[in-house]
Amino acid sequence: MIDAHTHVRVARPSFDLEAAERFYVEGLGLDVLWRTPGHVPGEHDLVMVGPAGGGWHFELTRDPEKPLAPTPTVDDLFVVYLGQAPDEALVRRLVDCGGTRVSSHNPYWDEFGVTVADPDGYRLVLCSRTWG
Repeated sequence: MIDAHTHVRVARPSFDLEAAERFYVEGLGLDVLWRTPGHVPGEHDLVMVGPAGGGWHFELTRDPEKPLAPTPTVDDLFVVYLGQAPDEALVRRLVDCGGTRVSSHNPYWDEFGVTVADPDGYRLVLCSRTWG
């Protein structure tokens, strides 16, 4: 049964796992929850990032033998509801860690937050609103 305690994993391909990890860990402040200890032939390289003890995480993957290019669209969003205006220092840190500040396809997100594309082009929205 799916309920509020169900754990969620979102898997995404990445061109560069080190760059994606830097963006989400050093930039956003997530933790590395697990990573492959090295390349194993026939296996994907991956790193899992998320909040320690949280019910969700990103699995960022790369298959070095058959690379799959990330194909984000302008509406593939990861939204973080901050409940306050995004701290400009956080936005700068995300940019310094490989992100690119962008305008949102949906103007709602520009009105209520800041959008930063990660190194693979997926969009992170730092929303000033609260959830619910």
